[in-house]
Amino acid sequence: MTTVRDIYEYLDSFAPFSTAMSFDNAGLLAGSGQEPVQKALLALDITPQVVREAAAKGAQLVVSHHPVIFDPLRRLVPGSAPFLLAAHGVAAICAHTNLDLAPGGVNTCLAERLGLRNVRTLSVDGPSGLPESLCGELEQELSPREFALFVRDALGCQAVEYTEGSGKVRTAGLCSGAGAFCMPRPEDSGVQAFVTGEAKHHELLAAAESGLTLVAAGHFHTEAVVLEPLRLRLRGQFPQVEFQLAEGSQPPSRYV
Repeated sequence: MTTVRDIYEYLDSFAPFSTAMSFDNAGLLAGSGQEPVQKALLALDITPQVVREAAAKGAQLVVSHHPVIFDPLRRLVPGSAPFLLAAHGVAAICAHTNLDLAPGGVNTCLAERLGLRNVRTLSVDGPSGLPESLCGELEQELSPREFALFVRDALGCQAVEYTEGSGKVRTAGLCSGAGAFCMPRPEDSGVQAFVTGEAKHHELLAAAESGLTLVAAGHFHTEAVVLEPLRLRLRGQFPQVEFQLAEGSQPPSRYV
């Protein structure tokens, strides 16, 4: 019988929880680890809707990217995701920045979704020594607008925000989620574009000033790319467990 601890240890084997960034709260965040698992859901976020779905489907575990507990909990609020996990006896494993940094993790999946070739390290996370951002070549050279549209369509976004770089895009860098802090200067890095989930106003200004095409494609859409590859990986390791993508794992934003 597969337990929550078995799944945790398998995740730890290729995305070590010890490599999570210092601000993070990755790991086994609900449950003892001894619970037997016949069914598990995968989600980007553990929301109340996702927990209710897990309970309705008879799942014993939710594996998510974002931590269900991030800031210290001062009380358990009825209807909140942590409360519902405890009430329904559903365990939670959250693989966050350790999965961002891992080979085959979120950034690797984003590079694959964008069809980048010759994928390599663009910048390194100091404490872990792992790739913090990646870069690679496009199949064909694109104008800044064409590249932004390409990213939108590749990730299934309703819209993207972008800066108009000073030249065509052949080499693109990326860091999923809130990764604009990793964006390089084109003259220093050899990349003409950078894809991330979200960018602050001053980061957009800096990109425009440096001539970089910066594409902010949404936090959800740049990270949800990992869920199906992770589901297939877990299914291959634990064929006796049914792994499903949570239907309730959806982007919170709408566009008008």
